[in-house]
Parts: sequence; C-alpha cells; structure tokens
Amino acid sequence: MRILGIDPGSRITGYGVIDVHHGQPVYVASGCIRTTDSALEQRLAQIYAGLSEVIGQHRPNAVAVERVFLAKNADSALKLGQARGAALVCMANHGLAINEYAARQIKQTVTGQGGADKLQVQHMVTALLKLPSTPQADAADALAIAVTDAYSRSGLWVPAPQRRTRRSSGRWRL
Repeated sequence: MRILGIDPGSRITGYGVIDVHHGQPVYVASGCIRTTDSALEQRLAQIYAGLSEVIGQHRPNAVAVERVFLAKNADSALKLGQARGAALVCMANHGLAINEYAARQIKQTVTGQGGADKLQVQHMVTALLKLPSTPQADAADALAIAVTDAYSRSGLWVPAPQRRTRRSSGRWRL
C-alpha cells in the first residue's frame, strides 16, 4: 500500500509519501508545493497541478488529509479551506479515496500527545521513518498524516477515550 499524506496550505502545501510493509510505514518521498505570490485562484491552480505531478510520479493507492480546524483569523481559515478544496478535488479527479484526520489525532498517533508542537512532530517523524535528516515542517506534517493513516489501516492506532462530563442534572454524558 502506498499512502500520500497532504498538509494543505494556500502558500505551502506539504506532501509525504510512504509505503506500508507488514503494517510498518516506510519513507518514499516528501516535499512542499510552494505557490507564488499571485492571485488566490492561481495559487489554487498551482496546488492542484503540483499534487497532480506528485500523484503521477508516486502513484499512491490512498490519500490522507488533515481535517479543517478553527483558525484565529477568518480570512486565513477561508484560504486554508480553499487550498484544502483544491487538494480534495485533485484527489477525486484522480479517483483516489481520501481519509481525513483531526490535527490532535495525528499528533497523538505520531508523538503520543495531542498537544505536541511542530518540532516534536518533526522529531518523531524523523525517528519513525528512520530519516537521515529532519524534513521541513510542512513535509513532516504531511508524513505524520500518512503515518496516521497507515496505523489506522493496520489497526495499530487506538482512538483516545472520550471524556465524560457531568451535566447540571447530575447525569453523565460522553
């Protein structure tokens, strides 16, 4: 199985390709698609074209993408959503199935803690995939997404338990 992980962004879209052998992820390639300072629609076209090239070169069987999260700035969130949309349309047009994972879930899977920072993710991706050097942050995030998908498929990933909270009525809820 070959998995393409994508960390979408309107300026930098990270990608990571891994193979899965006997349930273990093996590094294939990673990098970043850097868009120019042109209009948003041109950057979206560059993301689409860059991902199409990655697909043509590496021929993944599956794709994993980070789920949208809430951003502090509404304009940034909209641009991120549009970049993610360009990536999803590209995958759909290439007939690839897409799995989505929350940022916390990815960090939990790769580092053991859902609140890990980018440096921890980079360090653990480097160790898990036995890389000779640390990948750029966006590429490391994409590799972490691919690793999460690999572990999920092999049954090695276990979701964190849901927290229970007490309602004012005294009843428990999930």
